[in-house]
Amino acid sequence: MSKSGPSPRSAYYDFQTLQTRWEDNDAYGHMNNIVHYSLIDTAVTNWQRDRGFFDVDDVKFMVVQSGCTYFAEARYPDTVHAGLWVSKIGRTSWTYEIGLFRNEENAAFAEGFFVQVQVDDDTGRPSPIKDTFRRHLERILVSP
Repeated sequence: MSKSGPSPRSAYYDFQTLQTRWEDNDAYGHMNNIVHYSLIDTAVTNWQRDRGFFDVDDVKFMVVQSGCTYFAEARYPDTVHAGLWVSKIGRTSWTYEIGLFRNEENAAFAEGFFVQVQVDDDTGRPSPIKDTFRRHLERILVSP
């Protein structure tokens, strides 16, 4: 993901509010970069959980690629609003785009992506995305 600047809130769907913690600050007084990945992972996991992705026993979801671009600082006690959308859906994998917004700011302070593969729980091999999951992904699919 190569960007020249942050996206506005209007580029994202399904916002979740996530609170920063004191321990998220590093020695420089801002949020450590590993926290950005934790927020991205939490936003994706919450979105999937709320749509029943974890209510099945025969598949699991593996992260195969992720990244983050940083535009501005965030710190405790900021409130983070994480929005997401899907930029690509393949046969066995899909890509989430996640924007992290500080307090009421309109521009993302960080934007990340998260590629997942649906894997058969027995074989450990990629398997076609279940129709029920695909329908949820398609609802937030945005073609660049």
